[in-house]
Amino acid sequence: MQTLRLSHVEAGARVNAAMSLGAWHAMDGSVREPELPHTAEALRQGEISTDHARHIAKVMKRVPASTPHTDMQAAEEILADFARDGSPDDIPKVGDRILAHLDPEGTLTDDIDRQRMRGIIIGAQRADGMSPISGEITPTLRALLDPLVAKYARPGMCNPEDPDSPRGIESVDRDVLASAAGRDRRSAAQRTHDAFLAILHPDNTAGWGTHRGVPVSTILTMSVAEVEKSAGVATTATGGAVPMREALELAQHSKPFLVVFDHAGVPLHFGTTKRLATREQRMALIATVRGCSRPGCDAPASLCAVHHVRDAAKGGPTDITNETLACDACHALIHDGPGGWKTVVMDNDSAYPGRTGWIAPAHIDPTRTPKINHRHRASELLAAALTRIHHRREHQRQQHQQWLHQHHPPPAA
Repeated sequence: MQTLRLSHVEAGARVNAAMSLGAWHAMDGSVREPELPHTAEALRQGEISTDHARHIAKVMKRVPASTPHTDMQAAEEILADFARDGSPDDIPKVGDRILAHLDPEGTLTDDIDRQRMRGIIIGAQRADGMSPISGEITPTLRALLDPLVAKYARPGMCNPEDPDSPRGIESVDRDVLASAAGRDRRSAAQRTHDAFLAILHPDNTAGWGTHRGVPVSTILTMSVAEVEKSAGVATTATGGAVPMREALELAQHSKPFLVVFDHAGVPLHFGTTKRLATREQRMALIATVRGCSRPGCDAPASLCAVHHVRDAAKGGPTDITNETLACDACHALIHDGPGGWKTVVMDNDSAYPGRTGWIAPAHIDPTRTPKINHRHRASELLAAALTRIHHRREHQRQQHQQWLHQHHPPPAA
């Protein structure tokens, strides 16, 4: 991702393709056949596209593990042959027919397959604030969720549009529930959504322990101006955004902290009555850094560890001015060996004083110039784009002025 400036999706697709279609070597040096040999050969010959190969791999992952090896080979060969003349969009349809033939009664699927297929995907938050969700859950999770949905998602329960709707935490009066059900105009899908919202509400999540030294809870960051106007969005430690009105409603059930920043966004004060401790430092970093500080990384603060910009083993102080956030993968990149990354505190003469600069190894950046991560600050990305546009237009204006002066000089006095 860093060297080729690829998106996370594209980089992941290339790695998955290499794993499924590449020729790997065993410990004794012998070459192992690709997982999908027919698909790999067709792709190598240029007879199919990467989209074909990606769809074939998805179908093959759905084949039950207990399917005889010869049948699995035949299925993959059929898909590869079809892909030579067919559209990638039609491969899932052909795959469904093959899967129905391999396991018509659904008896070959076992717990190994179910564990392999399990997963819940929460997609990226869109500009309108909504996030798509999809996936497959195991029978055990279904058994645990069903009674919760049966209670909290029944008509009349947990309706955010009805202030008199029971929330289900306490015992529910039947007459009150019946009256709320009569007013309920939500769909089944909307009731299920509102049920999860009620179950995960701050009033019901006490005692969930801690994560990286901070209680498991929603952490919101907002500005005084946004609070006063009740407009804009609050940011979360997981990288999401919550409309200000809803954020203020959540804040009514929380314990507030106060962090004061200077003009560069560096914490000057953290509003506690005691000296900064680990939890308080993390809360301050969540508010100001917002996520992994390595350039290009979009990991939110909830997936990050506190990193000493100057290593504590080398005399770096455990102080908020020498700390930043780094996800586990990026944290592991920092070392003194070949290919290791370095971190520094940007000085007062830089454009971002006090922020953490990351120095890439020479094979990525031969100049070893410290760079800042702007992924968690959309305003900085916008400002940089506008600055480039301004400089480009100013350069074009100057060139146009020079052209006019050369071809249409002013008349002599």
